[in-house]
Amino acid sequence: MGHLCTATVAALFAMAAIMPTSAQETPPSSLPGGASALQETFADWQVVCAAVETGRSCAMSQVQAQQNGQRVLAIELQPGKDGGATGVLILPFGLALEAGATLTIDSNPPLASLRFATCLPAGCLLPLSFSAADIAALEAATTMTANASSMDAGQPVSLAVSLKGFTAAYARLGQLANG
Repeated sequence: MGHLCTATVAALFAMAAIMPTSAQETPPSSLPGGASALQETFADWQVVCAAVETGRSCAMSQVQAQQNGQRVLAIELQPGKDGGATGVLILPFGLALEAGATLTIDSNPPLASLRFATCLPAGCLLPLSFSAADIAALEAATTMTANASSMDAGQPVSLAVSLKGFTAAYARLGQLANG
């Protein structure tokens, strides 16, 4: 899972800006229109895909920031097995890491408790793994909430992830990743 977290963080912040840095030959593109990278927006979600030596690297993501530009949370998902998805949720510092976090989809009961993998300068990482049933629930919902506790006095912290555009972004991710 460590490889996924490192790749995910790198992709989340750099993939949209992938461009050749020299006159070296780039691998032939397998993306629509012969592009070496693409970025598409679906309401609150973005799909980013880049041609890499081994084929394609595609993910969907959402980044939320305060008005001053400071990131509050980020989530990135990649296609998983059997209609599911894997990825990472990056939450801010100041959380009780040993307590982990839970995710709720709308007002449904929480999904399984999640453990933080590590913290990096970008924030603290929660590895994600969604089944096809979880994806179906996300597609039918409006909000997913990450619930954690603050380090100070264990106060509850709830951060909402908008699911507006999730269904279209997930469908497009599937098309690009499998195409």
